[in-house]
Amino acid sequence: MTANHGRSASLLGLSVAIVAGLGLAAGGVAPASAAGLDWGVCDPAVKPLPGQQCAKLSVPLDYARPDGEQIQLAVSRLPSARHEARRGALMVIPGGPGSSGVQRLAQKGAALAKEMDGAYDLVAFDPRGIGGSAKARCGLDEGDRWMMTLRSWPSADGGIDENVARSKRVAEACARNGGAMLRGLTTANQVRDLEQLRKALGERRLSAWGVSYGTYVAAAYAEKFPGRTDRWVLDSSNDPDPKRVARGWLEGMAQGAEDRFPDFADWAAHPDRAVEGVRLAERPEDVRAVVMDLAGRLDREPHASVLPGAPGEPVKPGPPLTGSMLLQSLQLALYSDGFFPSFAQLVTEALDPEGEPVLPRELAGAMPDDAAAITVGVICNDVNWPASVAAHERAVAESRERFPLTAGMPANITPCSFWKGGAAEKPVRITDRGPSNILMIQNLRDPSTPYAKGMGMRRALGDRARLVSVDHGGHGVYLGNGNACGDRAVTRFLTEGVRPDADVLCR
Repeated sequence: MTANHGRSASLLGLSVAIVAGLGLAAGGVAPASAAGLDWGVCDPAVKPLPGQQCAKLSVPLDYARPDGEQIQLAVSRLPSARHEARRGALMVIPGGPGSSGVQRLAQKGAALAKEMDGAYDLVAFDPRGIGGSAKARCGLDEGDRWMMTLRSWPSADGGIDENVARSKRVAEACARNGGAMLRGLTTANQVRDLEQLRKALGERRLSAWGVSYGTYVAAAYAEKFPGRTDRWVLDSSNDPDPKRVARGWLEGMAQGAEDRFPDFADWAAHPDRAVEGVRLAERPEDVRAVVMDLAGRLDREPHASVLPGAPGEPVKPGPPLTGSMLLQSLQLALYSDGFFPSFAQLVTEALDPEGEPVLPRELAGAMPDDAAAITVGVICNDVNWPASVAAHERAVAESRERFPLTAGMPANITPCSFWKGGAAEKPVRITDRGPSNILMIQNLRDPSTPYAKGMGMRRALGDRARLVSVDHGGHGVYLGNGNACGDRAVTRFLTEGVRPDADVLCR
């Protein structure tokens, strides 16, 4: 996962689009053939940009059986408007796991096209399991598909018994109903699918802009197909440690929240907030106590809530607002300064015994089954997770003490601990072997991919990469937070091939 990136609905919180049910190619668009892709109009549900085109790409369900069953992936592009300036194709690789690349292209394509000025066709696809691509399913009960249940928030006293029971139930349902499609949801297969798309596009090499989890996909592609990479941008990276991968990413969110919270505290204590009716304290150092005291009170006595609705619609009651829900709302809000007002409003309303706090949309309903399947599928298939309940109990207790803002959730047990069959294949190790054509960009105060974790990617890539650090908070940097220095560095690299000689800091 900035305001333009959308708030997360995944277990990891890495910028997941909540539109997994959309069919993205319409108008009778044919599948890709060996000679290329048959482009046509996009489904209006995507809210495509003028000129945005959609197609379908056939890829093997199982790459060990390349001539076996094929599945279809939704693909989209914005062709260069200046053929004479075109130098290739730029892949837009979204986060997640679980984000729609096609929808991200619709959201960011206009701004990106303006920056690129015709240098690229802008291309994206929905990874298997997502959006208009072939779907996986777990057949989960509705109660197990809410964000607050897919994420393992401990009970108010720190207990994890309910989390253990739910994790077992989810893992068993996915094993029972998921089949080969669910087992095929891996980063390795997304990399292979990306290579199939390169071939279908007829491009000798690709450039890329990967964001959040998309940086891991991009780094893995650059490791497996180094000669097929042109100009490679990793925006908001995490530690690619192959022994931990997503488990380490989840744990990092605890530190990320601590890094980012002071930005919210400064905002929430500013005198301007008094005029807006959402000032939480007169001093920034007092804001944390307001939020944490309220969370404790809500865990003891949940507050009635209402669901978000369209203007003019009658108010509908929502589930009781608990302390864990408040802290989950905070974690979402830390992704972008643009989300601060809605969280401050939620706190203000919850502090009022007669108030009607409006839940964030991400907490106001169950995810579709296919979205829930991709949420757990990739991270559980990518690497083995520890199964010891006692070890998780100890880790949660330690995390709750060190990182109160996340209350032990990032260290808690997940369905991956009971995943049938373990990792689908050995995780890739990112190395410094390959062309020096990678530009990393990272916020100093990122709640989801914290700066310290991003340095794991920087160390792994060595001289293959240069790093632009940005003195800003939030998740996602390029074309996301208004930092002209950072935006300029990425645009110049992609359009001119100019990269800093050494790592730099944008203040």
